[in-house]
Amino acid sequence: QVQVVESGGGLVQPGGSLRLSCAASGIRFSIYAMGWYRQAPGKQRELVAQITSGGTKNYADSVKGRFTISRDNAKNTVYLQMSSLKPEDTAVYYCNAKFSVNSYWGQGTQVTVSS
Repeated sequence: QVQVVESGGGLVQPGGSLRLSCAASGIRFSIYAMGWYRQAPGKQRELVAQITSGGTKNYADSVKGRFTISRDNAKNTVYLQMSSLKPEDTAVYYCNAKFSVNSYWGQGTQVTVSS
């Protein structure tokens, strides 16, 4: 049984920082590409950051220089360090594990950036 579970969301002031975690089980984590997506109200889900099994990272232009994705294969966990947060970063953040035709999603964690 595959489980993908996000944690670490919450309310933060503009300019603040937050770290999201995503723990995956039931898969061979090290071979999966891991991604963070987000969906704001009334908008489509968008890719925020992704890290491949080999460690290659890519980011959406809107978060480059502010967000950092990393993974710990020993803990089957991927992280998203978010800094200099803006109100427009407010969204539900989802974790995705992808390998070949297999794709698994978490339930999402809410991030709200507001004063």
